[in-house]
Amino acid sequence: MIVIFTDLDGSLLNHDDYSYADALPSLNRIKQRKIPLIFTTSKTRAEVELLQKEIGIKEPFIVENGAAVFFPEGYRNFQLNFPQINGYRVIILGESYRYIRKFVEKVRGRFKIKGFGDMTAEEITSLTDLPIEKARLAKIREFTEPFIIENPEILSRLEKEAKKHNLKITEGGRFYHLIGKNQDKGKAVKITTQIFRKHLKNIKTVGIGDSRNDIPMLEAVDIPVLIPKINKQYEKINLSGIAKADFPGSRGWNQVVWRILDEYENISH
Repeated sequence: MIVIFTDLDGSLLNHDDYSYADALPSLNRIKQRKIPLIFTTSKTRAEVELLQKEIGIKEPFIVENGAAVFFPEGYRNFQLNFPQINGYRVIILGESYRYIRKFVEKVRGRFKIKGFGDMTAEEITSLTDLPIEKARLAKIREFTEPFIIENPEILSRLEKEAKKHNLKITEGGRFYHLIGKNQDKGKAVKITTQIFRKHLKNIKTVGIGDSRNDIPMLEAVDIPVLIPKINKQYEKINLSGIAKADFPGSRGWNQVVWRILDEYENISH
């Protein structure tokens, strides 16, 4: 079996309009074959749950840059002894949002940063082009804080300050993110992969991403896939055997996933 870990913004979802329409052919094949499709994203649980509902899947997912892994209760009869929260078995790697907000409030004036907790849903919409109802879901954070900084040249000083508080900074497609120092997408993918290997034995993992914060995930899978950014440039990553899509967003995602599914089906036959 293959297990697919995928970033959302700029990968499965287009950077500009958040559409996954061009990926529907591959998404339909994935659903027909019951292949685990694990969203591995900086988005919140509320955002992921809505997207899963739209696409029509109920799979494990990794939120807020590897802060937590959510397995639906009873998923494939896996035996999971993790805490039960809101119908999921949850593995938490990140810090609490309350802790991170305290840090933001402490340094906000000195470093001229503005986090999602300082913004209205309307401000988030203006920065992201998200519809207002989805911007509200982006504010329901549990573990991390996306932010903008007036002067990116002092980011290294902010990183030193964050380190003193067991935090670090990662860069996504639109924002910097303050996250717990013990989390990243790669760690969450490795833990999730171990759980799948324990229960399903023979699996191959695919990882699909486009940004710097996806690099740990791409390093943790058997088949890494890089999607170009909207300007057709690729994130710099030195990884042997990496596959590259020809197009940004959902069109490129569909192209590479279709190809991988073809190869996988040829092998399994």
